[in-house]
Amino acid sequence: MQALAFDAIGPRYSEAFPAKSGQLACGEWLLRELGPGARVLDIGCGSGEPTLRQLVDGGLAVTGVDLSDGMLGLARRAVPEAGFHRIDMYDLATPRAARAWGAPELGPAGQGSFAAATAFFSLILLPQDEIPVVLGRIRDLLRPGGLLALGMVEADLDNAPLPFLGHELKISGYLREDLARTLAGAGFSVESGSGHPYAPASTTLPPEEQLFLRCRRVS
Repeated sequence: MQALAFDAIGPRYSEAFPAKSGQLACGEWLLRELGPGARVLDIGCGSGEPTLRQLVDGGLAVTGVDLSDGMLGLARRAVPEAGFHRIDMYDLATPRAARAWGAPELGPAGQGSFAAATAFFSLILLPQDEIPVVLGRIRDLLRPGGLLALGMVEADLDNAPLPFLGHELKISGYLREDLARTLAGAGFSVESGSGHPYAPASTTLPPEEQLFLRCRRVS
């Protein structure tokens, strides 16, 4: 149901969240840390702007994954140089991912093969009990020492219904100390982070605190 909502929302999502300074800063960090051609997975790539475009323009080999056909269509048009797969992020690093990649003989697709991953406000669409599971699967996709750029909303929410652009979305969040513990439990260290107060445009949602964390696989 969340994917269907994003199919309908389409480009209006970017209109609601036009300020991207924290997200772009995380992309700049990845470009500094990674060599040309490094493989990056953008989880919940949405329309492809700005992260897919920023990383592709910086010389990285980026694959975007999303469950919304509408968002994937926008991303393919915006960043045709990237690769794309339609997949539920809960299925990452499972045999279902291998089938989505079109290579079932490989087993769980991409394990240990990505230098970095990004997940900007995609994990907030999961219930809290599923977020550590998906973080662990992202860790499995990364090579040792691989990087994770993460965007989350700082809020103590678990699958809470919120109206957004004429649709109801279920949203989860953490207080930052709880998020740091969740990341550590999934095998990540937080190297740095920043908080950005933000009032979504063109929606009835209240102001929020956006967290941008720069993480590394530690084991």
